[in-house]
Amino acid sequence: MDLAEKAQVVDRIRLKLIDCIGTRLKLRANLGRSRVIECEGTVLQAHPQLFIMNLERKRGHVARQSYQYVDILTGTVELSYIDSNESLFPIAVEA
Repeated sequence: MDLAEKAQVVDRIRLKLIDCIGTRLKLRANLGRSRVIECEGTVLQAHPQLFIMNLERKRGHVARQSYQYVDILTGTVELSYIDSNESLFPIAVEA
């Protein structure tokens, strides 16, 4: 996959997340060194290079976290619908 195709995929990811603003999603993020975060949250904003989510942590604590669209492209971040557990971006793209 060349650079232009990756840019188009990132744009499609951004547009889909813009449609999901205000939607509760399940997030799974690989932070490296065997650290994986799994929590639920709401998409707040979608900017040209990143998106922001409010994530519900332990004991009712809410954290605001930002991720890049490339994190979804590389599989570092996975988003899925809470009710159906269906992946928001089902196609895994190889880097």
